[in-house]
Amino acid sequence: MSVLEDIKNSIITYKPAKTIEFCQQAINEGIDPKLILSEGLIAGMGVIGEKFKSNKIYVPEVLIAAKCTHAGLDILKPILAAAKAVSIGKVVLGTVKDDLHDIGKNLVAMMLEGAGFEVVNLGVNVDPEKFIEAIKEHHPNIIAMSSLITSTLPNVETTIKAIVDSGLRDQVKIMVGGAPVTEEWVMQIGGDGFGKDATAAVDAAKKLVGVA
Repeated sequence: MSVLEDIKNSIITYKPAKTIEFCQQAINEGIDPKLILSEGLIAGMGVIGEKFKSNKIYVPEVLIAAKCTHAGLDILKPILAAAKAVSIGKVVLGTVKDDLHDIGKNLVAMMLEGAGFEVVNLGVNVDPEKFIEAIKEHHPNIIAMSSLITSTLPNVETTIKAIVDSGLRDQVKIMVGGAPVTEEWVMQIGGDGFGKDATAAVDAAKKLVGVA
């Protein structure tokens, strides 16, 4: 079994100490840190996400798996940062108001960081005012919103309208993702980009900053 498989399995089996050990081993073996991220950490969290979606595991297990992933990320981040001398863009990311889903958004955040973006993760249940404050404070290229349930879709539209009303709309690109979201709907409500999953979200973000 490869060390990348070991990393993935350490997340699926909830062993953060092993995640750290195998990430360090992979670095020592000279494996590209982006590969460690995508084939190890993100692959592991992808399995966790699928299990959670199908009710095979629940929030406590997800939190332990996320702890494993973050432990690995802490080792990789300095190396990833050194490898990309310049950030290709800054993304402010959050799940919209009244939506508490975290897994998909955090996968997107990890993928974006691995692709060379600087990411400001606002967390879940983010109201429009927090997105606006983040634009003023962090001056991002992109605002990325996640909505995982149909009932919170109107809050995406409300947030976009609030950004428009604040006079900041022309300073940022807006992308939206999540299970009930479609590209057509994002365009209808005034967004700029759409990602059906974490990989597609990275591609969309690259296009929005002109590096795709």
